[in-house]
Amino acid sequence: MQIALIGLGKMGANMARRWARGGVNVVAFDRSVEARDSVVETNITPVASLTEALAKAATPRIVWMMLPSGEITESTIDTLIPMLSKGDLLVDGGNANYKDSVRRAAKVNAAGIGYADVGVSGGVWGLQNGYCVMTGATPESYATLKPYLEVLAPSKTQGIVHAGAVGAGHYAKMIHNGIEYGMMQALAEGFALMEAKKDFAMPIAEIAEAWRDGSVVRSWLLDLTAATLKKPDEIAAIAPYVADSGEGRWAVEAMLDLGVPAPVTALALTTRFATQGKGDYAAKLLAQMRAGFGGHAVKKQ
Repeated sequence: MQIALIGLGKMGANMARRWARGGVNVVAFDRSVEARDSVVETNITPVASLTEALAKAATPRIVWMMLPSGEITESTIDTLIPMLSKGDLLVDGGNANYKDSVRRAAKVNAAGIGYADVGVSGGVWGLQNGYCVMTGATPESYATLKPYLEVLAPSKTQGIVHAGAVGAGHYAKMIHNGIEYGMMQALAEGFALMEAKKDFAMPIAEIAEAWRDGSVVRSWLLDLTAATLKKPDEIAAIAPYVADSGEGRWAVEAMLDLGVPAPVTALALTTRFATQGKGDYAAKLLAQMRAGFGGHAVKKQ
């Protein structure tokens, strides 16, 4: 088994290592010399160019991209199309908008090349625990990819799914991340409410630990939260700023496109905007309105 991997960021590098440790030969390319040097181990062959990556890959080739969404993925696909041959399979495992995946598939397929999109979840723990892989592909392309997906996944029967036609992999990952937004927000708000109840002096870290066993809210996110609550000094040093990825925004766009209510996802996304200072102007106006109709004092910076 051999695969050409383009992109050795946090996810890509660990995926290369997991494949390699599972017996897959990986031809690995990244524009960064430092990134290429970081994955030198048995079964991984770092290369310095796309041309070299394709030359070293056995045919028919499977070329898997782990690149940021947007222009870099688009331009890489455009560069690869004339370099690939009929029968090759191009895979986008990055966080792409599913609409882009459908459009790109048509462009790649027109050149006689297969295309699949894979939503990958697992973060920095994927190397150790395995990744959840959600694939959008034709049955033929999925059959080609499946042995490689089985190495990435926790096992051959866990964390692996053919989600549907091309685009479905990234659509499933988008919805997955929208759910993640809501779950994270609910956990954060719940613990904040307990922390604010000073008269009870609640042992929040111990409560979180108790919830990890037997509780209906037990989850990996709760496990991570419980570990964090054991380090109050680290929490105190963190700025109250939460970034948002494209996935949450795309999930809300899907809600609007389909007319299907998803208020928790939408609210979790807008709450992240508030942490980024994007609600400051509205908050100032609200304060001034209260002063206008009720004479309430306005705090000055």
